[in-house]
Amino acid sequence: MAVKLGRLLVLAALLVSALTVAAWLSSPDPKFNRASFESEALTQSMADPHTALTLAQYRTGAGEVVTLLVDAVHDGEVSGIDLADLGAQRVQDPFVALASVDVENLTAAFYGPFERHVVAIEQLLPTAPPGGRHLGVGTNFPEHAKEAQSDSVFVFPKFGIATPARTTITAPEGGLLDYEVELCMRFDRPIRSLDDFDAAVKGLFLCADFTDRIALLELADSDNLDSGYGFSDAKSGPGFFPSGPFLLIPKDWSSFVADTRMMTWLNGEARQDARGGEMTLDFRELTEKVLGEMAVRRFFYNGEFYKLAPDQRIDQDMTLMSGTSEGVIFTTPARHDYIEIALAYLLEGGPLSDKGLMDIAIPVFIENERESGHFLKPGDTVIYRGSMLGDIVVEITP
Repeated sequence: MAVKLGRLLVLAALLVSALTVAAWLSSPDPKFNRASFESEALTQSMADPHTALTLAQYRTGAGEVVTLLVDAVHDGEVSGIDLADLGAQRVQDPFVALASVDVENLTAAFYGPFERHVVAIEQLLPTAPPGGRHLGVGTNFPEHAKEAQSDSVFVFPKFGIATPARTTITAPEGGLLDYEVELCMRFDRPIRSLDDFDAAVKGLFLCADFTDRIALLELADSDNLDSGYGFSDAKSGPGFFPSGPFLLIPKDWSSFVADTRMMTWLNGEARQDARGGEMTLDFRELTEKVLGEMAVRRFFYNGEFYKLAPDQRIDQDMTLMSGTSEGVIFTTPARHDYIEIALAYLLEGGPLSDKGLMDIAIPVFIENERESGHFLKPGDTVIYRGSMLGDIVVEITP
């Protein structure tokens, strides 16, 4: 009887092992999240000046900042009228430059005999404001919220200086570097209330957000993404905030944002495609949310806790980001990850181990993601495009 029982136990163990191996071998291994795409190709064009003015800036050899009223883009170059030729002040703040031009001069500019300045996109300055602290937004597009298994929109401070539309980013060896395309908004005044938001001149531009997924996995609370942990560290690496070439000043920001389309390509393969109208919270609602999150020092970054903004307002040197759409590289663990995590946990002693399940699970999952090789690596090119916002080209370097 004992021998028969032993044989049955051995057979049961072999069956469980065979089923486990079969489940492991047949497990899907997604390389990125599949996005849905519009049937028509994205067409880039200049905004109708009656709908939105398009600005760009560059620095002369003498160090002066020129603000252009852009009227054409062709073969990697922009053409535009120097606002100083229309009576503007020669200042770095594009809102101040624009406000110093008589409205009648702006209206006549596109039809008048003004000199057109032609500048390579590589020479253009970052469109984002110059501050080192910005307002990041998580899971503000419904499909991406599903990818991230998040049921709410959350915010966090993003640290770092914006880079221009042609730039490079270093891929850390053994890292898990991910891309995100976003819309961004900046203001001509500090925003302390929704009344300030409504009164402000608003500038829109294309922007990109990069993520160190290892930092996010190790620091974020997966059960509470709004905990204040993980996102600032994961999204504040050097060069992690490229900004597009153009600052758009729309007459009706809401309808302009809703219609704006943005896409991401990795090495020529389309990965993300969305319109601003898909945002769960629009920029006014995001402003209300961030203003309500300013008081508490709860956001962890680089070993310290910070408030969302230092002065409990959205300053002129800060960007308000939209969050990204579906199609990022990072995917939640697949069946083979769970199997390997369970085996590793059992080998460590299971419940008798001095390690918790997550202490074992996260390193196993990170190593699996490294071995898959599908995150950004040296030699990759990431391109972000907006329908009227120009494009950002990022080369990934060692």
